[in-house]
Amino acid sequence: MSKTLSGKVALVTGGSRGIGAAIVRRLARDGAAVAFTYSASADKARALVKDVAASGGAVLSIEADSADVGAVQQAVAQTVEAFGRLDILVNNAGVLTHGTVDDFAIADFDRMVAVNVRAVFVGTQAAVKHMGQGGRVINIGSVSAERAGLPGAAVYSMTKGAVASLTKGLARDLGARGITVNTVQPGPTETDMAAEEYRAWLRTLMALGRMGQDSEIASMVAFLAGPESGFVTGSALTVDGGFLA
Repeated sequence: MSKTLSGKVALVTGGSRGIGAAIVRRLARDGAAVAFTYSASADKARALVKDVAASGGAVLSIEADSADVGAVQQAVAQTVEAFGRLDILVNNAGVLTHGTVDDFAIADFDRMVAVNVRAVFVGTQAAVKHMGQGGRVINIGSVSAERAGLPGAAVYSMTKGAVASLTKGLARDLGARGITVNTVQPGPTETDMAAEEYRAWLRTLMALGRMGQDSEIASMVAFLAGPESGFVTGSALTVDGGFLA
């Protein structure tokens, strides 16, 4: 398989599990040296490092809470220190707390904004100082930016809508420097964190009759990270099996 990202260095936030781990594996498979952050999943982070290294990939795990501005900035610095450069930033870290407006805790509101929105800005601000022509910033949003779908999703939808809007502005800020900025918006994706009854119901809403796989989201990220996406910027690319169709 062609190593389209050979010589590149990537940082994936929230990369120890789920979609983030799939992105780490795919970028490493495509030849990039990959650092990733984790917060509460140390065992999974160690397992991912072992897995990627066993396949011949260069990989580094960094403990960092994306709600902590300094930790996000330091993760960028550690990546550059370890690998000598930074070409690709994937802002994947995110948190989800459900709750309707009547009883949604302000502390949960603040944490969701800090992780889902502020960390995207802080990470990008730190990363682009090390990027040159051909740099890539890829944000992981959600179809919830366009459709809340259920009661209790207002704050999460707001944060993902903010990511989509921030992406457009950052694309304008960085376009003259040859750095592209895009958002990938996954739809319902298979995970063992959701009960099977809930997943079965979600499948009925999909045009393709199934939920997505982590690897399918990672494939879109790999395209945006690679050389063939140089004219794509400021876009929100939906990968949702027809959920919004």
